[in-house]
Amino acid sequence: MDDRYGPELARAHLEFQQTYDFDFIKVTPSSDFMVAGYGAESRWVGNEEGTREWGPRIIQSAEDWLKLKPLDPREGLFGEVVEANKLLGETLGENVPFIQTIFNPLSQAKNLAGSRLLAHIRQHPDAVKAGLAVLTESTLRFIDALRQSTRAAGIFLAVQHATYDLLTEAEYLDFCQPLDLQILAATEGMWFKLLHLHGVNVMFDLVAKYPVHAINWHDVETPPSLGEAMHRTDKALCGGLRQWETMLRGTPETVQAEAKAALEATGGRRFILGTGCVTPIIAPTCNIWAARKA
Repeated sequence: MDDRYGPELARAHLEFQQTYDFDFIKVTPSSDFMVAGYGAESRWVGNEEGTREWGPRIIQSAEDWLKLKPLDPREGLFGEVVEANKLLGETLGENVPFIQTIFNPLSQAKNLAGSRLLAHIRQHPDAVKAGLAVLTESTLRFIDALRQSTRAAGIFLAVQHATYDLLTEAEYLDFCQPLDLQILAATEGMWFKLLHLHGVNVMFDLVAKYPVHAINWHDVETPPSLGEAMHRTDKALCGGLRQWETMLRGTPETVQAEAKAALEATGGRRFILGTGCVTPIIAPTCNIWAARKA
């Protein structure tokens, strides 16, 4: 429950940072924080990533997209997360930069509609776009609140549908990219923006020129490799470590070997060592230390 209350969320991040002294902090609230205000219900039942299981989806029919209203970033979980960022800034000052996790509008829509989302995109595109416009407006309000009252250095923009397993390129360019760019435009002037591509078979080239500073994806498990990506974007690359096979089930030696391979692939240039996605909350501390010391 620490990830649902501002002071406890800040405390948990500070304790983790005080232990491992990483180069920056990715602020990671409860996985429902961007959609709980619409009435989405969820609970944590032990998932190793810390993500929650959803109750009945609030989007059942196409008409439900039209019922969404923009959220107030000072209320509910939004407000708790803003408070956590404020407390982090007050404690850390200029010593350690931190970036706030932002799920892009289509990722939020998935949490509201579940498996219905893709069918609605193809059968009721106008209704989905109306809903996405509301989700985008709430996101922009949240980012504005961060900028007005916290010292966040930037955002970690999580994109879950830039994969050929879910969308065509045309669908991504229609339903996703314009809203991604709108959100990134709202962060202009923030000096650290990290883009995360979730899943496999990712549309890397469609986001390679996004106005971000770094790109993160499951590089060890899906193309492009770090070495290939060095030639396909001028952004910094974040990755090199598998979250499950290495950070959870591996050994410090496994972690060190993957880190070495990543450094060799990039020449240590434009590179941030990290996992392809969130490190499991039950990952052995010895493996986290091995990554820290790599």
